[in-house]
Amino acid sequence: MKRDSRLSGVLHVLLHMARHDGPLTSEMLAKAMDTNPVVIRRIMAGLRESGYVQSEKGHGGGWTLARPLEAITLRDIYDALGSPSLLAMGNRTESPGCQVEQAVNAALGEVFDAAEAMLLERFGQVTLAVLDANVSNLPRIHDLEHSHAV
Repeated sequence: MKRDSRLSGVLHVLLHMARHDGPLTSEMLAKAMDTNPVVIRRIMAGLRESGYVQSEKGHGGGWTLARPLEAITLRDIYDALGSPSLLAMGNRTESPGCQVEQAVNAALGEVFDAAEAMLLERFGQVTLAVLDANVSNLPRIHDLEHSHAV
C-alpha cells in the first residue's frame, strides 16, 4: 500500500519557499517535486484558501508564504490538505452482523481514535519555524533550479 506523502511534500515545499527570495512559480515547484504543475496548483490553491500562501499572476509572479513560519503548524497544513487518513490500518467490515467482528472493531476503533487524537495534538504543537530551525544551517536559496530537488 502506497503511503500518502502529501503532508511531507507540502511541508518540504513550504520550507523551501520560506528560504527562497521572491515568489516561486507552480512550474518551478513542480519541477522540484517531480510532479505536474497542475498538482502543485491544486495543492497550493487549498493552502491559499486557508490563508497560508498567496499568489501573484503575471511576470515575476508565483507563490509566497502569507504567514510567518511561527504562525503555521503541522496541524494547519494537515487540515488544509483535507485531513487525509493518518493510519494505514482499518477495521474489517465484511461481516457487520458478526459479534466477534463488532467487538474487535470497537476495541481497535478506540485505539485508532486515541492514536489519531494524540498525533493531531502533537501536530498542533509543531510550527514550521521548528522544522525550519532544523535546517537553519542551510543557505537561503536564490535559485531553486540550482538547489537540490525539493
